[in-house]
Amino acid sequence: MNQAIADNLAPFDGELYWLRGFYPTASADDHFERLLTELTWQSEQIHLFGRWVTVPRLMAWYGDADAHYRYSGVDHAPLPWTAHLQALRGELETACEHPFNSVLANLYRDGRDSMGLHADDEPELGRNPLIASLSFGDSRLLRFRHKRGRETLDIDLAHGDLLIMAGSLQHHWRHELPKTRLAKQARINLTFRRIAAPPSPLGQSAPN
Repeated sequence: MNQAIADNLAPFDGELYWLRGFYPTASADDHFERLLTELTWQSEQIHLFGRWVTVPRLMAWYGDADAHYRYSGVDHAPLPWTAHLQALRGELETACEHPFNSVLANLYRDGRDSMGLHADDEPELGRNPLIASLSFGDSRLLRFRHKRGRETLDIDLAHGDLLIMAGSLQHHWRHELPKTRLAKQARINLTFRRIAAPPSPLGQSAPN
């Protein structure tokens, strides 16, 4: 990534870059409306503490055909890229100088929708994943908590902002988007990732 585009907000143990207004308001408005109507939003259940619970947000998973992703006990097979998501991917690959083959889209309908404390440290993402997170719609608080210390970091992500998580951040920090009693309108979050191809049987290389 071009290190000159932002300062590292992580005080230690990782890299965190916040590019406010990466997309200006008019462009962000257009992206929000298109994503809201074009993506195949669905409810999701995850396995948590021995039982299945409904996640308080809507989601959609898009990517290359082999970009399967497993988290919280659920396997996700990607939907084919839309032309709009492909265009966004290209712009972020240029900005981050990093390739992506998938994107997780989340729709937070109001302040009651949320995301629990977690780290994006699944094996499919590799050792030190670079994840580019776009925000469209109403602002929401994203809170980081260090896994071993008491340090926290709050970021109020706004319409058109880009947040880049990189280096060893996922090994040392977890993050959450907590519920709020504030009156909030819808927010769409896109997290672009690179999922590693599954290993071939018996460790053999896949055919060309």
